[in-house]
Amino acid sequence: MLASWYDEQGPAADVLHVGELPDPKPGPGEVLVRVTVSGVNPGDTKKRRGWLGSSMPHPRVIPHSDAAGVINAVGDGVDARRLGQRVWVYGAQSYRPFGTAAQYTVVLDHQAVPLPDHVSDDLGASLGIPGITAHRTVFADGPVDGQLVLVHGVLGGVGSLAAQLARWAGATVLATVRRSPDLGLVDPAVVSHAVALDQTDPAGAIRACAPQGVDRIIEVSLSDNADLDNVVAANNAVIAAYATRTDRTEIPFWPLLFNNVTLRLFGSDDFPAEARRQATRDLTSAAAVGALTVQVGDRYSLEDIAKAHDRVDAGGRGRVLLGVSQA
Repeated sequence: MLASWYDEQGPAADVLHVGELPDPKPGPGEVLVRVTVSGVNPGDTKKRRGWLGSSMPHPRVIPHSDAAGVINAVGDGVDARRLGQRVWVYGAQSYRPFGTAAQYTVVLDHQAVPLPDHVSDDLGASLGIPGITAHRTVFADGPVDGQLVLVHGVLGGVGSLAAQLARWAGATVLATVRRSPDLGLVDPAVVSHAVALDQTDPAGAIRACAPQGVDRIIEVSLSDNADLDNVVAANNAVIAAYATRTDRTEIPFWPLLFNNVTLRLFGSDDFPAEARRQATRDLTSAAAVGALTVQVGDRYSLEDIAKAHDRVDAGGRGRVLLGVSQA
């Protein structure tokens, strides 16, 4: 099969190779997926770079955890009726060496989730890390029906899906963007009110829409927003943080404590198994009824994977995808 891999960490152009590798075979409880679209996440490029001092987890790594594709073979113990089924894949390179930047990948049966016929491969390849993370931030502390949910960074990969999931589940969604010109990009069908963080008093603007405070805050940059979050949080609110800008992040401890705020932190590789199963069910259901969309930023071929990684590392809006052609 045609695949991309790296045997050492470093800059994308220096360490990523593209060439032929042996076709993988599914073992017991596994399925072989013919990949059509591979999703590129910041976590994939951070692993390749050795972010935070991480080392090579395996001698050779085929990157990427997310994909859409078709089941081509099944291992022992897997229902043969799954052959030919369209699926979306998550966790392919989580604690495993070989991910989805290849014509074929092998995952455990439950990590290949049936993809409804009318849902695109692009959306399917975008439901793994960002979708499951978004689901966990929204629902880890219970239902949000009737609640006020504030989503920071609503135009980002996780933030946009978190807002859509919260709205799908019956919440009223407030949101922030970094710059005022970006307000016009926010979907009013999902977000009831959006606030730009570069305006004079963003906390006041949020409080104007939520006089009693917000019940749940989906946080993409805790180090930047901790003081704002403290001002807008309702008593017994939850701050669900999946990222921060400063590694050693300060928080206004006593005001948050007296407000009985829960601070919950999320690392996507180690969510509880049942949480992942519920996320896959809900993401598929929401996608099936048209409640989820993703913005595709750039699309590359597998041969141009280094450019795709550089695009992710440089930042920018929209999902980065690899189209994987078949021989």
